[in-house]
Amino acid sequence: MALPEHISVEDFFNPPTRAGAMISPDGRRIAFLAPWKNRLNVWVQDLDSDEARCVTADEQRSVHHFDWTDDPRWMIYLQDTAGDENWHLFRIDLDDPEAVPVDLTPFPGVIAAPIREVKNGKAVVITNQRDVQLFDVYEIDIATGESTLLAENPGTAFNWLCSDNGHLFATSLTPDGHVELSRWDGDAATLTPIATFDGSDHPLGIYPLVLTPDGTGAWMGSSKGTDRTRLVRVDLTTGAETEVDSHPEFDLDIHGLFDPLRSQTLIQDRSTGALIGVRYQRERQVIHALEPHFADVLANLEKLSDGDLGRITSDEKGRRWVVSFTHDRDPHATYLYDHDTGESRLLYRPYPHLDPEQLAPMQPVAITSRDGLTLHSYLTLPVGVEPTGLPMVLMVHGGPWYRDSWEYNPAAQLLANRGYAVLQVNFRGSLGFGASFLKAAIGEFAGKMHDDLIDAVDWAVQQGYADRERVAIFGGSYGGYAALVGITFTPDVFAAAVDYVGISDLANFMRTLPPVGRPHLANNWHLYVGDPDDPEQLADMMARSPITKVDQIRTPLMVIQGANDVRVVHAESDNLVNALRARGVEVEYLVQTDEGHGAVNPENVIEMYHAIERFLARHLKE
Repeated sequence: MALPEHISVEDFFNPPTRAGAMISPDGRRIAFLAPWKNRLNVWVQDLDSDEARCVTADEQRSVHHFDWTDDPRWMIYLQDTAGDENWHLFRIDLDDPEAVPVDLTPFPGVIAAPIREVKNGKAVVITNQRDVQLFDVYEIDIATGESTLLAENPGTAFNWLCSDNGHLFATSLTPDGHVELSRWDGDAATLTPIATFDGSDHPLGIYPLVLTPDGTGAWMGSSKGTDRTRLVRVDLTTGAETEVDSHPEFDLDIHGLFDPLRSQTLIQDRSTGALIGVRYQRERQVIHALEPHFADVLANLEKLSDGDLGRITSDEKGRRWVVSFTHDRDPHATYLYDHDTGESRLLYRPYPHLDPEQLAPMQPVAITSRDGLTLHSYLTLPVGVEPTGLPMVLMVHGGPWYRDSWEYNPAAQLLANRGYAVLQVNFRGSLGFGASFLKAAIGEFAGKMHDDLIDAVDWAVQQGYADRERVAIFGGSYGGYAALVGITFTPDVFAAAVDYVGISDLANFMRTLPPVGRPHLANNWHLYVGDPDDPEQLADMMARSPITKVDQIRTPLMVIQGANDVRVVHAESDNLVNALRARGVEVEYLVQTDEGHGAVNPENVIEMYHAIERFLARHLKE
């Protein structure tokens, strides 16, 4: 068979030439990420100029999270240290090119995160500097760095919101795992409950949850009374819900929950905060325009690409728009559109060296599980190769409360370019496919969740795409756990496995989570898997943990771990690898000393995929 034209690992995983562009509020400039000393840093460019300048200078780790403020002098960004997820808030002075970025939250071992856009020169930020398990709310003056305490966490709040008029609200978990929305009473220093929501609908908290511009309500995702997640408005006085918008078949898009550089569910007017659009997604994205001006803008933006509209930013007048597109083969092409003139132009393609015609289409497929659920999945097949009897990689997403989507995936593209079929399965418990599909995963770790993956492999073999003797499983985080389950619970199915920062011991994983995360497990890990402090539940958890079944492993295994991982700690991989080596079982083990829960620095990502490429070639190629 004729393999597709070879594309190097470096071409797939070197930093993009540009990424993540945002237009300034006044519409005069854009900010974006671009390499500086092989690390993504923030750059700024006037839209009427071809010259850009780098305004951050981090040589250690790429910057990914940045934003404009309401003062054209200042920008802000977040950065951690070697993947430890202790994010600090930094200020950039655009008026002084020689100024070093200033750490506005200079507290060792502390996490800081803004909870709204900068207004009147002030950032509202949550930090756990007083108590590592609790986030308090502070107001930080961007220009001076002065910090003022607004609310001290009474011990229950895990998510805070701040309205434009300074009112604070919080969500917290009740003892039985439901999500409670409350109002902060600053005088009494207490939270007053407004409404309570079924915690099993919200394993990662309520998303989206955005205060309305007038501060009297909150827009939120709700599946109350329906299997689909729709948008409602919650009255912040009475707690009453009113439907705002919905789709008859699709759930609200959830990608913005995980990455601020991704498309946000709610599209709001840059100046007023009014809701102008809502995103939904199943196989592909659908956007509902809720306002005539944006409907006109949207119609013109959608003419720019056959991809799905990604990140959208506009100036405060709603005239100039900078938009990117999600696409399986032409990732994040970014355009400037002027609604007054109707003119548009391509600003950049992040990977101009990649030819879309050489990349593999990502095909949505529907697979039926053995108990009748529809598993909305994606199949990527090599270009120019007869799609029969191929070696296949089952690529399992993390979370598990996440989802695979139609988009450019460099790992899938690398594997397809090497001649593998790639199958990505939205197994039960994945977000975005209805409440009943989500809850079908309760109690099903290493059970029906894994059955879904095996059913997908069987489907690919029955359809003729995959050679049953040459199927590998590869995943990160929960996907790494799934890979380990695959070779312990079903050791005859897979010819090779790659575990990337995966869980080997469910109980140890929960006990070693960062302190700030442990109080909030009731409606996710404890509900779906169990509480390790309960002896009966602990026994069940251990029975579902690969670490207790290492004697079953005979499949070639590669384990990859970030040494600074605070979610799935280094010991999760060490314990597994040591147990295997004690039995004389060969296992490849790659530890990256300056990474955490997922590699960021390009040389580490490239090292990892070179190793994966070699490993799979040894065990899947004929």
